Amino acid sequence: MIVQMRGSQSDQFVHSIQLKRNEVKSYALYPFNLPIVKSLNRLQIDPHLTFIVGDNGSGKSTLLEAIAASLGFNPEGGSKNFSFGTRESHSDLHKYLRVCKGIKKPKDGYFLRAESFFNVATEIEKRDEEPGGGPKIIESYGGTSLHEQSHGESFLSLVCNRFRGNGLYLLDEPEAALSPQRQLSVLSRMHQLIQRDSQFIIATHSPILMAYPDALIYGCTPEGLKKVQYEDTEHFRVTRDFLANPNRMLRELFKDDDDLSDDTLFDK
Repeated sequence: MIVQMRGSQSDQFVHSIQLKRNEVKSYALYPFNLPIVKSLNRLQIDPHLTFIVGDNGSGKSTLLEAIAASLGFNPEGGSKNFSFGTRESHSDLHKYLRVCKGIKKPKDGYFLRAESFFNVATEIEKRDEEPGGGPKIIESYGGTSLHEQSHGESFLSLVCNRFRGNGLYLLDEPEAALSPQRQLSVLSRMHQLIQRDSQFIIATHSPILMAYPDALIYGCTPEGLKKVQYEDTEHFRVTRDFLANPNRMLRELFKDDDDLSDDTLFDK
């Protein structure tokens, strides 16, 4: 599978991801048995914003994590200065990826994993407690402990304070802790950063985030990653149909409820 890209390769940090297929020993083993990995040859990356979207278990987070590790980021998240590990849970896929880069080099970078951001916050506090004369790391996140904020507030502190622009940012399901209004705030901040020569690669379920104009969207399908238009994503269509007539959709979802007994609805 080779998908064509828009824009010049020289003005972006990453322009494509290649799977070193001749080094893969078996496509029957995880994660190479995932359709989006099994069919992968070269994946072109947009100069500004690339989304990877798909159902749970489709492998989008596994692929994004492997791309991040191939670029030198800690698999649990953080900047390239973070090297901690609380649990070895990432796959070896990064060893089989070749990241093709442009001429420009980013001055900033970050890998955000929603599920392990707590560990990043803990590592920041741990490092700030160590003796030293330099500024506290937390100052670049807004100055307030990330553990003393809600999950959503800490995400916003990261995006609004730590992301400085002219950077490469990989985000795995950043909407996980965000209300719709906060997702709009992140969308606005992303636009500011893109205007400051930043590049994003994001795995997401959010129809709000993926509405960013002219973003390149890849959908995870049984045949592999396929380029898809925003209005054709399942996320957009399901959300649109539900909001257009929630009562009709709820009736459809609940129409068989009368056939269920208490024994099937509740554990005794």
